Amino acid sequence: MRNVFKKLILMGVAVTLAGIAEAKTFRYATTGDVLGLDPHANNEGPTNTMKGNLYGRLLHRKADLSLEPDLATKWEKLDATTWRFSLRQGVKFHNGNAFNADDVVFSYNRQTQESSDMSFALATVKEVRKVDDHTVDIITKGPDPILLLNMPIFYIVDKEWTEANNAFEVVRASGSTNFANVNANGTGPFKLVDWVQDTRLVLEPNPNYWNTANVQHNLTRAVFTPIANDATRVAALLSGEIDLMYPVPLQDVNRLENDPNTLAMQGPELRTIFLGFDQWRDESLDMPGTGKNPFKDKRVRQAVFQAINIDAIKRVVMRNAAAPTGLMIAPGINGFQDDMNDRAPYDQDGAKKLLAEAGYPDGFPITFDCPNDRYVNDEKICTAIVPMLERVGIKVTPNFQTKSKHFNKIGLPEKNNTTFFMLGWTPGSYDALNPLMQLMTMGKPGHGDYNCGQYNNPRVDELTEMIKTEMDEGKRNAMIREAFQIHKDDFGHIPLHQQALAWGVRKDTVKSVIQRPFNDVDLRYVVMN
Repeated sequence: MRNVFKKLILMGVAVTLAGIAEAKTFRYATTGDVLGLDPHANNEGPTNTMKGNLYGRLLHRKADLSLEPDLATKWEKLDATTWRFSLRQGVKFHNGNAFNADDVVFSYNRQTQESSDMSFALATVKEVRKVDDHTVDIITKGPDPILLLNMPIFYIVDKEWTEANNAFEVVRASGSTNFANVNANGTGPFKLVDWVQDTRLVLEPNPNYWNTANVQHNLTRAVFTPIANDATRVAALLSGEIDLMYPVPLQDVNRLENDPNTLAMQGPELRTIFLGFDQWRDESLDMPGTGKNPFKDKRVRQAVFQAINIDAIKRVVMRNAAAPTGLMIAPGINGFQDDMNDRAPYDQDGAKKLLAEAGYPDGFPITFDCPNDRYVNDEKICTAIVPMLERVGIKVTPNFQTKSKHFNKIGLPEKNNTTFFMLGWTPGSYDALNPLMQLMTMGKPGHGDYNCGQYNNPRVDELTEMIKTEMDEGKRNAMIREAFQIHKDDFGHIPLHQQALAWGVRKDTVKSVIQRPFNDVDLRYVVMN
């Protein structure tokens, strides 16, 4: 595929397009709707992106992925466990309420609730203490080498507004909601105008945004529309109904590049797509009455790994727009070590032998949970994997559904109603500790929210606790290496690949937009003609 990058910003892409249109309404689409507007509820890529347009953080991650001041103007380390943050004065929430230290303390207490999917970002924090109206101290449980990296995912809410609307409690259960999940009141560059779930979400610039003089956008309105069907999304772009869409179906990249009014932007992504297994039940959900769970046996997990032809998936399904991986993190994430990125070989005969040794010479039944509107070619990948597993004797029942239903089925540690599943992960902190906490450990605040198969290894737990507080980079990387090697040897998950980014953009309406490896549309960087 032809490279269309105009400017590489670290691992992100900024592209400037010539055009003559005068529209200031930016219309964009992706595969599914946000999961909600509560900034402390759901940890999911497009949902987090929308939070960032509406809510402020103490620190903001810039287009080049570096950190800059947001609601904090400066910060200093007072001792090994105490950071002091000076807060920006004169900032208003969208409803006109003044921002102050009480909001930061309140947001900490809210985001660290057990029901919050965002609690991991503050798991090392012991207390947030008000010093005065515009100063807070963040006290950690021990030395924290990545506290600042987590600050862009610590969202600040309005204490008065939240309490007035009885919305302190974070609600994530299926079919339940609260005021904060369907309304928004942040300090961010945009404010909510309208949200009709699964239909449209409309934003307008916040006229009282503290940093208006420095934002790059010239938008008067932004309209986000979920469009699940790939062909419909492409048609909407080609017809001019929308200005940007993602992801571009890989088979349509050349079509967009050859159209005089559109462009396909392509770049690397930090997301790792992987598969996981139920490793905690004594009896599989798909084998009632047997008292058996095959995935508790490492030989079975290894057999499934070796039954999957990742090169065929890369070539046929992903059209070479993917990088097969042996690790749960991508290059560019702190702690990634290239010499560990090899994979167990594709070997279906070896897989059959392992299954026989484990006591399953004739295989066993599984339900395969997979989203059909979240990742690039997610359903096609899962569809390709089904016959690969059946060739070694595993009888697969596909359960491919929209992301909201998928995440509700496999998520929440108290549910985890899955036997075998697909998931993708980009560490919000850009550090290896994040997947160790969220995907590979359980049982502590901020741990295991998406450890959907409840993988557990005591040594990985021990190492993760040490990694949290180890300030020496060499020692810390050695601990990360050991933890990832144990997980790899356990076949705790099956990492598949890092997918490539592909956005479609109208050249006649969009003057400039920045594509970052986080695959997010940050509206402050969108400029219309």
